Amino acid sequence: MKEQKKVLVLGAGLVGLPIARDLALEQEFDVCISDRDSQRLATAASFGLKTLNADLIHASSDELSGFDYYLNAVPGAIGFKVLEKIISFGKPIIDISFYAEDPQLLQEKAKKNGSCVICDMGVAPGMSHLLSGYGASRLEKVEKILIYVGGLPVVRTKPWEYKAVFSPSDVIEEYTRPARLIENGRIVVKEALSELELIEFEGIGTLEAFNSDGLRSLLFNLKADYMAEKTLRYPGHAQKIKLLKESGFLSTESQEINNQHFVPLEFTQKLLFDQWKLRAGEADLTLMRIQVEGIAADGKKHQHNFELFDQYDLQTQIHSMARTTGYAATAALRLLASGKFSKPGIHLPEQLGSQPEIVNFILNKLKERNIYFEENSFEIP
Repeated sequence: MKEQKKVLVLGAGLVGLPIARDLALEQEFDVCISDRDSQRLATAASFGLKTLNADLIHASSDELSGFDYYLNAVPGAIGFKVLEKIISFGKPIIDISFYAEDPQLLQEKAKKNGSCVICDMGVAPGMSHLLSGYGASRLEKVEKILIYVGGLPVVRTKPWEYKAVFSPSDVIEEYTRPARLIENGRIVVKEALSELELIEFEGIGTLEAFNSDGLRSLLFNLKADYMAEKTLRYPGHAQKIKLLKESGFLSTESQEINNQHFVPLEFTQKLLFDQWKLRAGEADLTLMRIQVEGIAADGKKHQHNFELFDQYDLQTQIHSMARTTGYAATAALRLLASGKFSKPGIHLPEQLGSQPEIVNFILNKLKERNIYFEENSFEIP
């Protein structure tokens, strides 16, 4: 029997655990999952996974080294520091921490240590960027890249009609951080939740879409006249968030009541945490629509569309957002393990999108897990 390669999954949260379970499923890898939360590790152990209790920021290199592959799925607040630490081991890494820092800052360190790192390899960013890069590579001139993406509960409960596998603080940041877009080939900044529009999805109906700051590395790695990412929600959600913003509930400025100081944003997050938490057994769905439009080699205008509709898996009881995010990451790790891509350095999904064999490899791995991106390409009259 072929010797199993050792994989360490860093972070045993709602995405990290499904990642570890998927990698261990067919016994391709010897999988260990690490976290500092004993309860999370106990849950992981109940699935037969090896566990490592460690504070991933302060853990010694001796604790974390000795693995053949790493998959970084810790919260964004510590993601960059954890990535910087494990790069020093010189091993292949998939990273889905989605931190604010620019991973390209670690480019030289990754090359020096011989570490092949694919960053932002989830669903969005991740598959959204990979397929945008794929569509763009099939055009001579890209005129427009437009990404619609959102995770939603199947059951719409008032007042928010929203649930998430991520923490409210990460979600609220989408609503408060200014959105960067490309207009006329240049970066412009617009208010989050702006340019609200209604869009139809088959089987779901009407959703609203608004600007959010999700383009990240696409702003610099792909050239287009217009580029934007818009978040999808059930109609009316954006207006409720705007009301919170305008009323000061999302402010970071300290306030005082009866000689007690508090930050409104922290108070709001605490209240919303329980209301927005997607609980075990609650069904969710993930939607994505990518439109890449421009001039092809034949001189004619073409559009390449990619669409995702995914739902909660009743059999495994894994949420759709965790599936689509986590299995994109495990597909990328299997890509590295296959030897089809091994170049040292920091790599972003849109850069890999120009290589059809890589795109097809990842799409096929997702299909094996019943996650389908439907492609529709056509000439625009």
